[in-house]
Amino acid sequence: MKSGFVNIFGLPNAGKSTLLNALMGEKLAIISKKVQTTRHRIKGILNEKDYQVIFSDTPGIIEPRYKLHEKMMQAVKGALEDADVALLIVDVNEDPLVSDAIFEALHLKVPAVVVVNKIDRAGPGTIKKIVEYFETRSYCRKVVTISALSGINKKEFLKPILGFLQEGEPFYTDDDISDLPTKFFVSELIREKVYSLFEEEIPYHTAVMVTEYKEKTTLVKITASIIVQRETQKGIILGEKGSMIKRLGTEARKDIELFLGQKVFLELFVKVRPRWRDNETHLKEYGY
Repeated sequence: MKSGFVNIFGLPNAGKSTLLNALMGEKLAIISKKVQTTRHRIKGILNEKDYQVIFSDTPGIIEPRYKLHEKMMQAVKGALEDADVALLIVDVNEDPLVSDAIFEALHLKVPAVVVVNKIDRAGPGTIKKIVEYFETRSYCRKVVTISALSGINKKEFLKPILGFLQEGEPFYTDDDISDLPTKFFVSELIREKVYSLFEEEIPYHTAVMVTEYKEKTTLVKITASIIVQRETQKGIILGEKGSMIKRLGTEARKDIELFLGQKVFLELFVKVRPRWRDNETHLKEYGY
């Protein structure tokens, strides 16, 4: 039996969340074309008869500008400390020197597999050049190429990773696929809709907090608050005569029902909390 923590690091939008979801066969991490979508460390527990691998999606590595960013980078630091193997993911079409500088700065003490992602969007020459570059880096033990969005051959992908893991007992003994509560995933699915429905500024000024989660006989009743920083942002999320929050609620409810496998009654409110991203009390209240 092999077991261990395999933690995913990389720049924003390199495909960390898409890779985690592909490996787990479940949507654990929300996806958006906008950068800095992932704010928490999200663990996915992959159980098979001869191994247990705990994958972690981590926030994209950035220079912190707010206390929220600092919390995000603390999640990265925590993942560095307990990693048995590091997956260093890069976008094949981005400058490898930028990712290389980030990976060097991590000062890894564990084996690292460089994952060259989005190869469906590049020619053979570009792929070859990136692979050869990372093969020369001192922190790199193996380079693999994938398109996480198109799907991966999980068995082949896991071979080199399992080779680096030690034999040991499982860290988790139940059948859960994550150590995070259901309420967390519900709040993330709502936040994902904020990212998809609103323009650049709104998603980054927004947090979601589930205030009620009750399982009833025929459905699950969920109440959630969408936190913004300004009254004008509240107006944008509500929309004319409540049109946008109604659309947001409808789309989020469908995804939550798919995730839970149950009917859902979803009620959404919008609250204004000025400068919540720099307020330690608010950050703690919202789960950061």
